[in-house]
Amino acid sequence: MTLVAHERLPGLDRERVLAAVEPVLRAHAVEAVELVWRTDRSGWLLELTIERPEARTPGEGITIDLCTDVSRDLSAALDVAGVLNHAYRLEVGSPGLDRALYSPKDYARFAGQSAKLKLREALSGQRVIDGTLHGLDEAGRVQLETDKGLLGLDFEQIESGRLTFSWGAAPRKGKPKGKGPARRASGHGR
Repeated sequence: MTLVAHERLPGLDRERVLAAVEPVLRAHAVEAVELVWRTDRSGWLLELTIERPEARTPGEGITIDLCTDVSRDLSAALDVAGVLNHAYRLEVGSPGLDRALYSPKDYARFAGQSAKLKLREALSGQRVIDGTLHGLDEAGRVQLETDKGLLGLDFEQIESGRLTFSWGAAPRKGKPKGKGPARRASGHGR
């Protein structure tokens, strides 16, 4: 089982990068939501967003100290593995309150949270649907409560999904509350 939900590692040896990353994730009892290798104005950047596997609220349990520890250990592991041949920056943080949803497991785990789904094909004239996640039904279909009622969507119908957050929204009874803004720690490789 991979501990990385989404990755984009163009030009890198994926297997070697994951072989360096996954033991660090396990050691800190976290999973990666995203692992992305890209460039920006400052050069090469490896971005890692992490979360606690049992968390029901994005960012829950992710502290600056944890991000710093993961960053330090991951930087060392990547240097030992020799998988990044460029000078790079490493950023480790939480996925934030608008966390992307990548698997059926995500849709089940974040039941009770507001989400925005983009569909591959329009449904009743709409390709983008907002609502509250209600997990999965017995057939594994994503359940989304909208202003028009409860929708059941096959996972394959969903092009992309992400949690949404509204500052003015009243908390839902019996559902976890947000824990604040995304946290991030940076480090430097080579």
